[in-house]
Amino acid sequence: MYNTDLPRRAELPTSAQLKRSTSIAGITATALLAFVVLPSEYAVDPTGIGRVLGLTQMGEIKVQLATEAELDAASAGASAPSLSESQILARLDRIETLLADVGAAQPASPEEVPEPASTVAAVPAPMVAPAPQVTEGQPASPEWQDEVSFTLAPGEGAEFKLVMDQGAQAEFFWTANGAVVNYDTHGDGGGQSVSYEKGRGVGEQEGVLEAAFTGNHGWFWRNRTSEPLTITLRTRGAYSELKRMI
Repeated sequence: MYNTDLPRRAELPTSAQLKRSTSIAGITATALLAFVVLPSEYAVDPTGIGRVLGLTQMGEIKVQLATEAELDAASAGASAPSLSESQILARLDRIETLLADVGAAQPASPEEVPEPASTVAAVPAPMVAPAPQVTEGQPASPEWQDEVSFTLAPGEGAEFKLVMDQGAQAEFFWTANGAVVNYDTHGDGGGQSVSYEKGRGVGEQEGVLEAAFTGNHGWFWRNRTSEPLTITLRTRGAYSELKRMI
């Protein structure tokens, strides 16, 4: 014997009801695809609602990161060795910051923003203090210890680091010479890594970089414009070497 009675024919859904439920499910799936999936995954926003909700910005970040990964993979396959743990962690920091910028545009409770996990002990990032004013385009004064200029093609990146002891300070000034560039100021060494500051579409910056630990500390720039640009970097202070990493 069964514990549950079989439904009567009158209780079963009719063909019209089944068709209506199927239509509602199809419309719902289409709406989710247009309003959520396409904007957040592919930066495609046919209705404009995704940008209002902040989903299109998230999709643009994902597309940008995917493009960077392809460019880096091609570059690594051509001539560069595999990425170190510190470089991987620095890139993960950049991804977290970009996603955090999108989330900051909308209110969120602490429960909605989980604490990111890290395999490296957290290192407090010192503040970047202002340095003496340097006019853009001004020739390097005799007080500057090092000066380098280099050109980045569209989509190309470059990284320069100062070899510094813990607590050492170095003044710096860099400019894109009238253009704008994305940058990430960070450091690594001895199994540690730290991200000091990041920016998108910045023309120039100056300040004092204090090493959180002994290692390499400096800048990564990427040209996200459609034209080549030239970056000029000037440094002075307590470091033993300025070297190009990428």
